[in-house]
Amino acid sequence: MPIALDKGDRRLLIVTGFILVAFAFSIVSLAPNSSEGGNGSSFPSSYDAKPGDALAAYQLLERMHHNVQHWDRSPNELPSPCENCVLVLADPLGAPDPDEKQTLRNFVEEGGIVLFTGDRLLAFFDAGLAALEPQPPDATVQKYNANLPSIFSRDAPLISVQPEGLWPQSASPAIPLYGDMDSPVIVVRPIGRGRIIWWAGPTPLTNAGIRNDQNMMLFLDDVTTTFPGSDAPLQIFWDEYYHGERNSLWDYVAETPLPWGLLQLALLGLVVFLSFGRRGGPVLNPPKPSRLAPLEFVDTVGGLYERAKATSAAVGVVYLQLRGVLIRQLRLSADVPDSILGAEAEQRIGHAAAGRSFGQSGLADLLRRAAMASGGSSATHHPDPLSPREALELVRELEEAQQRLGPKSNFAEQRG
Repeated sequence: MPIALDKGDRRLLIVTGFILVAFAFSIVSLAPNSSEGGNGSSFPSSYDAKPGDALAAYQLLERMHHNVQHWDRSPNELPSPCENCVLVLADPLGAPDPDEKQTLRNFVEEGGIVLFTGDRLLAFFDAGLAALEPQPPDATVQKYNANLPSIFSRDAPLISVQPEGLWPQSASPAIPLYGDMDSPVIVVRPIGRGRIIWWAGPTPLTNAGIRNDQNMMLFLDDVTTTFPGSDAPLQIFWDEYYHGERNSLWDYVAETPLPWGLLQLALLGLVVFLSFGRRGGPVLNPPKPSRLAPLEFVDTVGGLYERAKATSAAVGVVYLQLRGVLIRQLRLSADVPDSILGAEAEQRIGHAAAGRSFGQSGLADLLRRAAMASGGSSATHHPDPLSPREALELVRELEEAQQRLGPKSNFAEQRG
């Protein structure tokens, strides 16, 4: 039976569907190209035995007892300075940050040798170098003769390379070892005390290409040649850091589509929670503000008096309270008139004290005015309406009198 969806849920599902499609399209567009090149893989890894990788070249160095090691850490951790050190950057995929780029530059200037293959040289070394002339990705493997004798090509008169770019000799001069003199495919570029050996492609060190022509000898000449007069042992670092091999698991996972997949799962979980979680949770009534707040009560009563224009009623409440205090303190009858109640109070506490406490006219006059304003027992006619200001002043006088004559006063002790 079909599930009924309200308008809000249907809109949420439509929006979520569009977002998931956008994420899927982004993954397809941004995922690294995993298609294999003409020799096997997209980069020559020293861990793999596929035709386009470089496991054979790495094991060759090991069997010749050279000090070679995989380098899966940042270039910032390379030894410095390091004489007779060779760093192999075979078609690196990533790009260094500014600190790593400066470290690589210092590594060469202090006497190190970098064997770099591929067309991304400017991403790693940009000072004094020019942009390479790109070649078609499906370029064929071509054979090249050595142009001149050199310690980096002495044992390899003929090599074969699938070029990914050509060196612009006129823009950035270097020693052209192989290829046309104006656009060679293998050059040596001195920088400081060290050198950069650039190959147009990794063919001579791949598993499929190292056995062709004198490619193996070229590889050994460029990697194992030491500087004359230096007693430092040869150290070879084969970079895998820029192939995605990092120290931590996350560094490796970050180079795969897995983070995008995790993000999609998190988004799907959020959608499920928003769709059904609010229905399965406990139903809570929103808190209601208390209507017993003192200020709200005062505002309500004041509003009622104002709308009814009952200023006399407000005065009457306080007037009756004051009468009750006086009757209890003087022990008089509850129906005693205001004139007698006021006179009795003035007589017992003294007229002067009453005048100072309740105005020059005394307590009796205060009771008389309050009775007239509220229509009390002593009023002879209907009270004239008071203005709010007059009523407020009269209520204030009555409350002050009540505070002075309350239970905590010494009124009872002053009785004559």
